[in-house]
Amino acid sequence: MLQFFAKRKYLVDYLNNFVDIHNHILPGIDDGAKTVEDSIALIKGFGEFGVCRFIATPHIMHNYYDNDVSSINSSLDQLRNVLLEKDFKNVSIEAAAEHMIDDNFEVLLSENRVMAMRREYLLVEMSYLQSSLNFDDAISKTMKHGLFPILAHPERYAYLHRDFKKYEKYKKEGILFQLNLLSLGDYYSPEVRKTAQWLLQNGHIDFVASDAHHMHHIERLKEIQLTEKQIDLLLPVIESTIETFY
Repeated sequence: MLQFFAKRKYLVDYLNNFVDIHNHILPGIDDGAKTVEDSIALIKGFGEFGVCRFIATPHIMHNYYDNDVSSINSSLDQLRNVLLEKDFKNVSIEAAAEHMIDDNFEVLLSENRVMAMRREYLLVEMSYLQSSLNFDDAISKTMKHGLFPILAHPERYAYLHRDFKKYEKYKKEGILFQLNLLSLGDYYSPEVRKTAQWLLQNGHIDFVASDAHHMHHIERLKEIQLTEKQIDLLLPVIESTIETFY
């Protein structure tokens, strides 16, 4: 009963100077921003709560979003040029990618065609329908390439909700976890929110990010309110994200 009446605070009030390491703000390259104008709108939206540093992570997904270093950097250059023209001097943006572990992932890895964050951290994801059949091999090979694998939004894979021990197995294997901030609210589902809270409580989350694709995500981020206990769990992860990627 006391928890129900606990004072809540807005999440965005704790994101000043945050570094957003997972988002889809590059224009015209995946299911995120469609135009440069969309990108600018997202950047302005983030700026309202003090976020102006970004590592953009467009999808690399075989036969869906066949992005590569060239296409991603071209979109990045386009956005940077407009930011300069519009005098966004305080905005820092670089690019990496969110890599689907699919039948082409290991080919890209072997040919050094993946795009890591800070040349060390590789953001990966799986399908929401089922676990990647080559997940274990892909993660092992990622590590052998000297990269730290970061599993994007582990709380959103419904098939893992049936067996939380799988999360603990992944952590013991050295996989880093990146939580979507939207998962702390009611944007996805009660099960996703419950799993996100469990992962936080058990110290399994290494980094957080927005995974923002459009302005609706920004508006929903602004609505999230957390208890002091939730904030206490989240703040060290926010700090870790800033310290690692600033």
